[in-house]
Amino acid sequence: MYVVVAGETVLPVGGAARRPADLARAVRELEAAEGPRWVWADARESYPPLLERGVRVARCHDLALTEGLLLAYEGRYGEPRSARAAHARLHGLPVPDEQPSAPGTLFAPEPLGAETVAEVLADQLRRISELPEPGRFRLLVAAESAGALVAAEMSHEGMPWRRDVHDALLTDLLGPRPVHGMRPAKLQALADEVAAAFGHQVNPDSVQQLVKAFKGAGVALKTTRQWELKQIDHPAVAPLLAYKELARLFSAHGWAWADQWVRGGRFRPEYVVGGVVSGRWATNGGGALQIPKVMRRVVMADDGWLLVVADAAQLEPRVLAAMAGDVGLARAAGEIDLYSALAQSFGGERGNAKIAMLSAMYGGTSGDASKLLAVMRQRFPKAYQFVEDAAKTGEEGRIVRSWLGRTSPPPSDRWKELVSGPEGGRAARDRGRFTRNFVVQGTAAEWALALLAVLRGRLPEPARLVFFQHDEVMVHCPAELAEEVIAAVAASAAEASRLLFGATPVRFPMEAVAVKSYADAK
Repeated sequence: MYVVVAGETVLPVGGAARRPADLARAVRELEAAEGPRWVWADARESYPPLLERGVRVARCHDLALTEGLLLAYEGRYGEPRSARAAHARLHGLPVPDEQPSAPGTLFAPEPLGAETVAEVLADQLRRISELPEPGRFRLLVAAESAGALVAAEMSHEGMPWRRDVHDALLTDLLGPRPVHGMRPAKLQALADEVAAAFGHQVNPDSVQQLVKAFKGAGVALKTTRQWELKQIDHPAVAPLLAYKELARLFSAHGWAWADQWVRGGRFRPEYVVGGVVSGRWATNGGGALQIPKVMRRVVMADDGWLLVVADAAQLEPRVLAAMAGDVGLARAAGEIDLYSALAQSFGGERGNAKIAMLSAMYGGTSGDASKLLAVMRQRFPKAYQFVEDAAKTGEEGRIVRSWLGRTSPPPSDRWKELVSGPEGGRAARDRGRFTRNFVVQGTAAEWALALLAVLRGRLPEPARLVFFQHDEVMVHCPAELAEEVIAAVAASAAEASRLLFGATPVRFPMEAVAVKSYADAK
């Protein structure tokens, strides 16, 4: 292992420090010669400068991400996870908060020294070795750290984004780009229709004004959400619903958004690895994980290149089958369409099989769910009991863990107050629904991370990962490499399954297609 800190390479961990004149060159040479696992305090700070110099690394150990995983496992969820905080805890010193200093801050803390980074690393490796299943947790740390590399690389590479197509699409849907502070023409026309329907001016962006206007028209509303508006018979509803849809597009992916997030023909969001408690990713702005379908036509491969888009079919039910070791469910999960394979157990209806599985994983009880869950309990007892046990654990205020050891947050003080009061039963059930899904969703996130880690190592040059969302990946590659990339995706899915679950009959198929536009993949 080698440490990278504060623009320096220190070689090796525990050895004499060497500070090369050209960091990027030193890392590139070592990467080519030895392929080491690099150690850094936080990949978000250490890796981008290397990427800007054209240097990519194969493996790393991210101290901040690892510390967060360990703290949660040790029942200290939410404590500061930076390497600086970890070092302070190690020596009984005051723990600094998590807020990083902005670039150029006058009193920014001194960069961590190599000895400090190496000391935190040694402590983390010791703590991992003392866990009940250290092998699984090491895999989690490796996958999470690989995710940090992928996130930085995708932000650096960017998703192909045609500004001319984007502008044409917005102009078609909204009208020409308006003067700053004004509504686009079509949005204003819809706002005028809403006002005309009420007979007076109403700001369609104001929930308070809308509720008051509907009340004046004899309609009582609690919210202005779409599902509630659709139940109302009033001439303002249709233009208001159309306005809200276009207003979301204008705000979330309009011209101002593109000015901020699209540079050099690439959409460059900032991904947050493990940004959701289950291990799923989030973003610091940009909305990369919520690209509306209408916008997908703007994502277009470069000339002579293609986008290989792949997603895992029915990932969470397959993960449940593998974790629970349920022979019957695993047999069905050996097929491409798991729900069709299960249909016979649910009266021959594929839809019933889907409702039963989703209800088991998410705690649904409405409609036919209860009846279908009874069938699942009888036909697939191990899978049913697996999620029921997780739910019971949560209801009792305890924690649950994913397959590799990601730990759920403990119950909050507010929950403890609620559960001891008149609404206690409801609060307990709500937490049970969270924990029953956490074990499945968290493990699905781990499978996806393993897929990313393996796939980035299998991609032929110059193919690049440019998008990732839960169970979907996108690779930008020369057209002649598309078939090789599709094969790499399939092989990586199989390898991710082996890494997590060993020899399992459960299949994790990745349906991949090569397209010119993201819109053509769906």
